[in-house]
Amino acid sequence: MGALLEIEDLSIGFGPTQAVRGLSLQVEAGQVLGLVGESGSGKSVTALAVMRLLDSTARMEGSIRFAGSTGHAARGGQTHDAASLDLLRLSSEAMRRLRGSDLAMIFQEPMTALNPVLSVGEQIAEAIRVHYPQKPRRQVREETLEAMDAVALPDPARRFGDYPHQFSGGQRQRIMIAMAIVNRPRLLIADEPTTALDVTVQKQILELLAQLKERFGLTMLFISHDLAVVSQVADRVAVMRHGLLLEEASREVIFRAPAHPYTRALLGAIPTMKTEIGAPLAVLERGSNMGSLPFREVAAGHWARI
Repeated sequence: MGALLEIEDLSIGFGPTQAVRGLSLQVEAGQVLGLVGESGSGKSVTALAVMRLLDSTARMEGSIRFAGSTGHAARGGQTHDAASLDLLRLSSEAMRRLRGSDLAMIFQEPMTALNPVLSVGEQIAEAIRVHYPQKPRRQVREETLEAMDAVALPDPARRFGDYPHQFSGGQRQRIMIAMAIVNRPRLLIADEPTTALDVTVQKQILELLAQLKERFGLTMLFISHDLAVVSQVADRVAVMRHGLLLEEASREVIFRAPAHPYTRALLGAIPTMKTEIGAPLAVLERGSNMGSLPFREVAAGHWARI
């Protein structure tokens, strides 16, 4: 189907710190790319760059190309060029029209992302009104209830007027997902969407995202520090560290035959039912010379910096 999102030679800096260095990635239409790495690897900064939500002090070079709308935004009387768009060079107004309609993001902590003084129904409805202000209030409410039902929130009509504190952590994350999908985005970015949840609820959210992907044909960039979580949702996996892309391959290859020592160490640091009690887990080396190594294709569709 081709790439919906294409990041090419992206570098992001803040003062003397280089957060992302020469990153090139593609997210194929209809697929889930899992972007994984430890804290400070540059994965969340990359997501914020795609959404153009970084502070004005950020220095960005390279390009982030998004396949232009195929009429999706025209539902609200707004259209975008069908050609590929370089998100780093769009005007603020053009980016605002894309953000929340064709591009949407689920943030890590739903309690801080939701407005505590507005009902959850109004917050989801606002995501529609911003992009489609001409829609009748009744239609907006119907679409809001449909989104709440799609994420399996119980009794949407009754809970439309409830506030965020009246929902559990898992339900608040479902509300965030409803806000993200209510306008049927072409690309959904999920930034650590299960980190703040316990294991049982985490599994439910991952299953929900998988169902929504199939139901709405979503393309997804899924960001996590947890390889075990990524293994449940991603078609392809990209591994980052210190702002560098170290390895990218299909999920099966990454977990069966990783080529980069860092990827192998990440996998070795995950305890399993077979891990011997008392046995040390893998230690992650500093890898200060990673940037001098070429990023090359070590097998068909399998790239690594070795």
